[in-house]
Amino acid sequence: MFDHFQPSDIKKYTRDELNVLCDHLRETIKDTVLNCGGHLASNLGVVELTVALHYCFDFPQDKIVFDVGHQCYAHKILSGRYDAFSTLRQKGGLSGFPKREESEYDCYNTGHAGTSVSAALGIAKARDLKRENYNVIALIGDGSFNNGLVYEALNSLKILKTRILIILNDNGMSISPTVGGMHAFLSDIKKQASVQDVPLFEHFGLRYVGVRDANNLDEMIDSMEQVKELLKRESVILHVVSQKGRGYRFCEEHPADTHGVPPCNFIKTGEYGQVLGTVLSDLASERENIVAVTAAMTDGLGLNGFFSQYPERAFDVGICEEHACVLCTSLAASGMKPYYVIYSTFLQRAYDEIIVDACSMDLPVVFCIDRGGISGADGETHQGVFDLSYLKPIPNLTVFVPKDQAEFVLALKKSVDFPHPLAIRYPRESKVIFNQNDFAWGSWEILEQADSDVAVLAVGERMLSLAKHIFAQLKQGGKPFTIINARFVKPLDTSMLDSIAAKTIITLEDNMLLGGFGESVAAYYCNTEKKVYPFAYQDRFIPQGSVAALMKENGVDEEEIRSLIVDCSERNE
Repeated sequence: MFDHFQPSDIKKYTRDELNVLCDHLRETIKDTVLNCGGHLASNLGVVELTVALHYCFDFPQDKIVFDVGHQCYAHKILSGRYDAFSTLRQKGGLSGFPKREESEYDCYNTGHAGTSVSAALGIAKARDLKRENYNVIALIGDGSFNNGLVYEALNSLKILKTRILIILNDNGMSISPTVGGMHAFLSDIKKQASVQDVPLFEHFGLRYVGVRDANNLDEMIDSMEQVKELLKRESVILHVVSQKGRGYRFCEEHPADTHGVPPCNFIKTGEYGQVLGTVLSDLASERENIVAVTAAMTDGLGLNGFFSQYPERAFDVGICEEHACVLCTSLAASGMKPYYVIYSTFLQRAYDEIIVDACSMDLPVVFCIDRGGISGADGETHQGVFDLSYLKPIPNLTVFVPKDQAEFVLALKKSVDFPHPLAIRYPRESKVIFNQNDFAWGSWEILEQADSDVAVLAVGERMLSLAKHIFAQLKQGGKPFTIINARFVKPLDTSMLDSIAAKTIITLEDNMLLGGFGESVAAYYCNTEKKVYPFAYQDRFIPQGSVAALMKENGVDEEEIRSLIVDCSERNE
């Protein structure tokens, strides 16, 4: 029935056939995600909702913006990508998020929370100005609905004088359970037997329709037909309730654990987040002023234990990264020691607050930046490759990148008494442990000393592992080189830079070339005879794929580095 499915076919199906389609979509999504990895629970929860949307609206003429995009898999299958769905999140395959370059059915690229309502407003206003006629839909979860950008968009709805449909998919979850005042407000609405109006939404110029069962296909189709008629005259918010992980019992019972799952052949290594949670809990037992703050990422960042042990000192503020940063700075200004734990790619949203609130006041906030560097299969929006570049210029901020988990633990312990803003940046996984030594703030260390004209300055575990791998190969051929653990990206260890005798300096970093560590080293040596060769990522967005392949394709190529070292060594023999 579905082997040669085309987008127009759905209009021909009976409702019984549509229910069979829903079952088929669930099985396809489950099997594919378990094989390729991806976002499982969120996609299983919106199958009936997505089928009803495609049945009642006319895509791609009508436009839909998926907030974040975690829930777009059924949409991809229904919009002509069924045969390619097995390539999900693979190199050269389908993206795990909406992507305009991939299909005309994806009208707007997403990957971070809170943008859908603003985007829908812009698309709708362009429609009006061009005197075109189509519907514009923003599909947003209750977790994203906490984000402040949503309310900036709602505040301008009346001003823009346009019409959109907002579908609020309420499952009580983001990645972690949804928290906060809006969550409580939505919960109160759901307790009412029938809801005729909600003044909060009506003040914004939205007709409220709800609460509807998003996992009941008949109810969803009837609801879509209703709001489609209302959209001819006004903007509408359709409040639906869905079950995250619907149809797969393990997902239903463990929605947080199955929000994102690895592929079935994934070999699990030690994660920095697990270490962070353990160490931070131990430190909190000794220091009563230690607090942990996160933005809807308790589970994914290793903070479950801390939240269980110290609930009065643990704050999940929802998907509100800017607010979380200011909360940390004000806590620090009042004598607390806050640890703001967050993914690199999400910290970008709090950049102004890092500068103005944390660093301009020189407050002792510790930014624990997980998923630093290439993250792999989630693609462009989730590669944490900009942080060294955007953090490095900020006064008063120290930027530390541990060489391994043991040095990470040491830095966390030492950070308790560090009196200034501190960023500790690390990847997800840890695979090696190097020899350990204590360190002073701002100091580097020599991992391999060689009588060579080449010195490699490497930042972080991935780059040091790469340098050590090349070293082992070249040492056998009589071409060893010096390796330096450049753990402080800011400040530079200028004493060590001055002491390096080698004339050829190679820098390695899991970051963009522009504004990165290599540029700082090159600038320091600009008036000397030293030649600096920086290896970092080129000026382009990095797509999905394996970490190793993406590193090589985007500017950190092991063969190229090895050849350069050999050429420079032979040139100076």
